[in-house]
Amino acid sequence: MSEEQKPVFTIEKIYVKDLSVEVPHSPGIFLERDAPEVHLELNAKNQPFDDGVYEVILTATLTAKLKEQVMFLVEVEQAGVFRIRHVSEDEIGPVLAIGCANIIFPYLRETVSDAVTRAGFSAVILSPVNFETIYQQQKTEDNSKATSSE
Repeated sequence: MSEEQKPVFTIEKIYVKDLSVEVPHSPGIFLERDAPEVHLELNAKNQPFDDGVYEVILTATLTAKLKEQVMFLVEVEQAGVFRIRHVSEDEIGPVLAIGCANIIFPYLRETVSDAVTRAGFSAVILSPVNFETIYQQQKTEDNSKATSSE
């Protein structure tokens, strides 16, 4: 394999693309002492940006409710720009969906925790996520949809 054909993987930038924090029932909600029910929705997407350059975005929506009343809502788009070259079409999907997502997730977790704390609540630490399992489930679903539509 020549020098030019070796796979290239570089992190160009990790950044917050979008951030929203809502505390719709403040200040009264701060007087509540019960622990809220917290729900997390996590999504990932990627897109080519330039030749060999990709943007990967993890989106987290964190909703905390207490007695059906929203305590807080945090929406974060944590993104990264990655330069990836000399990787086959078969391998680029897992690199983006698993490798890049694993790099971005700790930043997403920190952004969520910081946003919740700045909103006046105790920090929320997101549990680790197995992006390989998510990728495999998505591939299985995509294959099922392709088979059923034929």
